[in-house]
Amino acid sequence: MKPFITAIACILFSININAQSRYIIKLKDKGTNPFTIANPSQYLSQRALQRRTRYNILIDSLDLPVTPRYIDSIRLAGAVTILNSSKWLNQVTIRTTDATALSKINNFPFVVSAVAVASRTNEQEVPINKKLDAAATEAVSFTNSTSSSEGVTANVYNYGASHGQVHLHQGEFLHNHNFKGEGMQVAVLDAGFFHYLTLPTFDSIRANNQIINTWDFVANNASVDEDYFHGMTCLSTMAANIPGTFVGTSPKANFCLFRTEDIASETRIEEHNLAAGYERADSIGVDVCSVSLGYYTFDFSSQNYTYANMDGNTTMSAIASDIAAKKGMLPVIAAGNEGSNAWHYIVTPADADSVMTIGAVDTLGNVAAFSSYGPSSNGRVKPNVAATGLRAIVANTSTGQPTPGNGTSYATPNIAGLTTCLWQAFPEYNNMAILDAMQRSASKFSNPDDRIGYGIPNMKKAFSFLLKKSYSQQSSVSSCVATVQLNVKNDNTMNVVVERKLSNEVAYSIFKTIPG
Repeated sequence: MKPFITAIACILFSININAQSRYIIKLKDKGTNPFTIANPSQYLSQRALQRRTRYNILIDSLDLPVTPRYIDSIRLAGAVTILNSSKWLNQVTIRTTDATALSKINNFPFVVSAVAVASRTNEQEVPINKKLDAAATEAVSFTNSTSSSEGVTANVYNYGASHGQVHLHQGEFLHNHNFKGEGMQVAVLDAGFFHYLTLPTFDSIRANNQIINTWDFVANNASVDEDYFHGMTCLSTMAANIPGTFVGTSPKANFCLFRTEDIASETRIEEHNLAAGYERADSIGVDVCSVSLGYYTFDFSSQNYTYANMDGNTTMSAIASDIAAKKGMLPVIAAGNEGSNAWHYIVTPADADSVMTIGAVDTLGNVAAFSSYGPSSNGRVKPNVAATGLRAIVANTSTGQPTPGNGTSYATPNIAGLTTCLWQAFPEYNNMAILDAMQRSASKFSNPDDRIGYGIPNMKKAFSFLLKKSYSQQSSVSSCVATVQLNVKNDNTMNVVVERKLSNEVAYSIFKTIPG
């Protein structure tokens, strides 16, 4: 996948051809599986099961792991290395240069196909051009952010340089009401998290043990600190907590850091890795997935997608993203940075039906020229909404201090963090209800377009929409006595004000104030 930023660099990688013979093995079924739907605790955490229960999500065959016997047979077919498996797509990725083993695998009765996704026909060193995200290096001035916000005398955070990208959405409203992501889990699926273990940007989440899981689906180990920086800069827009300098949109959330992208190549195997990353997130019980990756061209032109493929139902990554939503998570996905080039449109998995796709604007709401155009190829509104991705504030790769960067990559975690805080306030609603509230609160909800979709979400409006949605009342009048019963959700920072207007009165007057 391509990490999304407008700055482009071309890097030449020396590839050992024989080492890159990788295949996707598609399986027919999950027969003779030792795991059962009746006992999901074998493969889903308690938190994941609680989500299933809360939102009435049934356990089904997609939840069952790939049949272990099938994986063993593939591994033992010859000189074969198992890379990753995907239970949702029911397929396994392997590396092999053993033609006999590959023939044997193709003849297994449980195998549908074995498709090469990263093999070479000769032993030349092949240069690979790949778009790379690169944060700008100019200095950033810090803005003191202690002004009043929506009835609160001062913001609980002094956001410093990141004030603009938080304030664009009235995000401080959620933070001021103590919704900062506590108890929520966010998975960042990306290309690496360079030096997140040492940069001061992440002191807070390290000290509070908010990084709860890591995995590298490219190298198949738990270490993601030494890899590419892009995931780290995306993470910073949510997790930074340097008061007066840089504060993210969900600084109290828990984070899973998954490397699914191989920056040295561009093949469909990375879409498979993304599916595996989603599955790990789901099994842990993650709420929101932030995905600043996307595909349309590959190292082998035979694998390239067309715009017609951007229908939400064709590509591996779009299918996996929709399954992630079906399982109760909310994928938040970058639209892409193709707005100024020949491709022009969103790229997959931004086309998926049930995800929140994010376009890029600046802190004044001006659309970034590079932000990919919608709609999906079958006419659905895409992007869904937009956030700051033009001169967004991210962590400098050397110092961790705030620096500007460009790309829908950074708009995406900005929204993912705020969505996490909103969902923290309303856990009784499922992912699609939260997505709906984000869209309804946005600046162009009544007139969506192909650049920023429904527009720029307003977190106070989204909060109010869900608050009203949860409100109910019953009233009756007997012998000139009115009885009113209210069911309203609030916290200790809010008062409930009851007003009344008699038949002979023109205006409402306050009847009673109920403290938070």
